[in-house]
Amino acid sequence: MATIEYYDVILRPVVTEKSMGEMSDKKYTFLVAPEATKPMIKNAVEKMFDGVKVASVTTQNKDGKTRRRNSRSGISTGKTAKVKKAVVKLTEDSKDIELFGGL
Repeated sequence: MATIEYYDVILRPVVTEKSMGEMSDKKYTFLVAPEATKPMIKNAVEKMFDGVKVASVTTQNKDGKTRRRNSRSGISTGKTAKVKKAVVKLTEDSKDIELFGGL
């Protein structure tokens, strides 16, 4: 398996009502690569955003959903891609992440 660079770890931010509410506690939610580890996620966030210090990282693995599709030969089933979600808590003296500033 190829090595993962820090810019390949974080895929995109999660923008939901709950994740926006947690921003006041300096908690930010991201979708990350499924093979990323907690230290990799911490290093990626600290390198991508200047002045940010990560206190802790919690992760959650989510399996893909089963989907059914009808075709001429009958019903076929498959799965969507699995995802990993990471909640990053910043230290008190850390800067906020500017990506979420205008939301």
